[in-house]
Amino acid sequence: MVIKGGAVMNMVAFGKKVVKFRIPILIISILLLIPAGLGYVNTRVNYDVLTYLPEDIETMQGQDILVKDFGTGAFSMFIVDGMEDKDVSALKAKIEKVDHVQKVLWYDSLADISMPKSMMPKDVYEVINSDTGTMMAIFFDEGTSSDGTMEAIGEIRKLAGKQCFLSGMSAIVTDTKNLAEKETPLYVLIAVVLAVIVLGLTMDSYFIPLLFMLSIGMAIIYNLGSNYFLGEISYITKALAAVLQLGVTLDYSIFLMHSYEEQQARYNGDKERAMAHAISQTFSSVIGSSVTTVAGFIALCFMTFALGRDLGIVMAKGVIIGVIVCITLLPSLILFFDKWIDKTTHRAIFPNFHKSSAFITKHRIIPLLIFAVLFVPAFYGNNHVKVYYNLDQGLPQDLDSAIANKKLEEKFNMNNMHILLLKNGLSSKEKNDMKNEIEKVDGVKWVLGMNSIVGANVPDDMVPDKYKDMLKSDNWELQFICSDYKTATDQVNAQIASINDIVKKYSKDSMVIGEAPLTKDLQDVTDIDLATVNYLSIGAIFLIILLTFKSISLPVILVSVIEFAIFLNMSFPYYSGIELPFVASIVIGTIQLGATVDYAILMTTRYHKERVVNQKTKKEAVEIAHKTSMKSIIISGLSFFAVTFGVSAYSSIDMINAICTLLSRGAVISTISVILILPAMLYLFDKVICKTTWDMRKINY
Repeated sequence: MVIKGGAVMNMVAFGKKVVKFRIPILIISILLLIPAGLGYVNTRVNYDVLTYLPEDIETMQGQDILVKDFGTGAFSMFIVDGMEDKDVSALKAKIEKVDHVQKVLWYDSLADISMPKSMMPKDVYEVINSDTGTMMAIFFDEGTSSDGTMEAIGEIRKLAGKQCFLSGMSAIVTDTKNLAEKETPLYVLIAVVLAVIVLGLTMDSYFIPLLFMLSIGMAIIYNLGSNYFLGEISYITKALAAVLQLGVTLDYSIFLMHSYEEQQARYNGDKERAMAHAISQTFSSVIGSSVTTVAGFIALCFMTFALGRDLGIVMAKGVIIGVIVCITLLPSLILFFDKWIDKTTHRAIFPNFHKSSAFITKHRIIPLLIFAVLFVPAFYGNNHVKVYYNLDQGLPQDLDSAIANKKLEEKFNMNNMHILLLKNGLSSKEKNDMKNEIEKVDGVKWVLGMNSIVGANVPDDMVPDKYKDMLKSDNWELQFICSDYKTATDQVNAQIASINDIVKKYSKDSMVIGEAPLTKDLQDVTDIDLATVNYLSIGAIFLIILLTFKSISLPVILVSVIEFAIFLNMSFPYYSGIELPFVASIVIGTIQLGATVDYAILMTTRYHKERVVNQKTKKEAVEIAHKTSMKSIIISGLSFFAVTFGVSAYSSIDMINAICTLLSRGAVISTISVILILPAMLYLFDKVICKTTWDMRKINY
């Protein structure tokens, strides 16, 4: 996107103002770190991705009913192995006193501990006992991922010994939080170290990379601090925002420095004047690239699954802040530390790639053949990559929650627990008939409710109050359904559908909720989001390129090159048999497209200039465009690769690891695709480009 005429003069005037007031800009920038830091510290982080499901779906409404009518928003199964009943009862009493524990259900909740267990209802006995231990259900008075619930999980673990295991979604969320808080600061450190190494090799001053990190670091703090106004952000956003903002906006700093060096040569070392014009040139250049990147992130905001909006808003905001900092704070820092930059200047280490460029453009037919051969398998792999939705699958299996879930499966043959919210109004017979039908569904082990405890023939008005308080409210009754099937499997999804059909037959207002039903809804929602986000990002970026070049054909060519890179990137997991976490499969295409289409725009802009302004032949235009942009594209791609690869290599959270792995590999593939395929495309379709581009129609081809 090129700014012309009066706009250029205005930007030069703006650049002069920045240069003149560089000291006040530095002071204000430092002072802004105070509110930004406070905002960052006080922004709540959400570690439960299921809470980002639409609020109007039945499973989410059911969670609200649990809190409103039963005073509980979450529950966990607590396994006690090899402990005497009296000690279990004493431990239960201690757990009941933990803040945010609403109630604990065990054997002694139903009868006196002195009563033989054999006298308990058979259904109940089989549920709470195994060969070596017993199990109790712990209910919390806040939601699955609330601070109160996670604090309670921590306290319960302190009370429990090595023979006790706490399972459930709240335990998983707590472990996710602990792991993310431990690793996230190191993500940034790793990204910064690798970025400095890359910049040290590609820039001609050892001090410049430090200035880049300082200015971008301050931009990141501003961005993360402003998240306070959002109320909360997801842990995925918190973990990735700094790394992505660094990788995406680093190009702007590099361009400013290169422009500044060029302007110094133009104005005979007059650094203040050179910087004013460098700011103008930088702004006009980064507008186009930043707009495409912002458009990619904005597309995420249209996801029904609100996690996309969370990440999209934060990153779009981060790119905008990055541009502002690049044309205000960074120039001020460069001028302020000018002597330090001069003292640390060194001979260029990075090659100019002119010989490589000449070879590539000469043998342009080979990349086209590679494109033709790989496109179909890449497209197929992209569309058939396997995705998983089970949230604990992507966590280390030595976490307390993972061990507990395994114990739950081994000791009690329990993989899942569905909650049935039964609307009051059914007779005891209807409830019993429904229970019998549900127990016949494939994979259902048992159904436990009030009928299981007091008997099917006992009228509601004869049920003891202590049982009513546990399982019944003014409007609803709780029942629990044990499943053999794991969360996010085809079997459990089919099971939930069958159970729902049975429940709705007896009571249309009743509902099945819990981790597995929520995850099923997550799968249904995100399957739609994947297509929506991809179409929106492609459409938005297509429109931006169309308006930038006033061309119909160039958007097709540029987007095709990057989409091919995305297909190729996503096909790697398919052909290597790797399952991706669902979030990675949704966001990667949008982020890779928005972040790397700039490489294609950079080369195409120079090709367009050579064809229109300098009246070069198509061969000359392609060769010049490739030669002049190749180094910048490689530096950009290498920088993006470095900051994301380091995180992917370190992170033990698969959702973070997978996204960064895809982005780092995507940066490399996009870079190679633009360098090899785009010049061949521009040459091959030059005639079409000239006919379909506004200011190229009169060019002789």
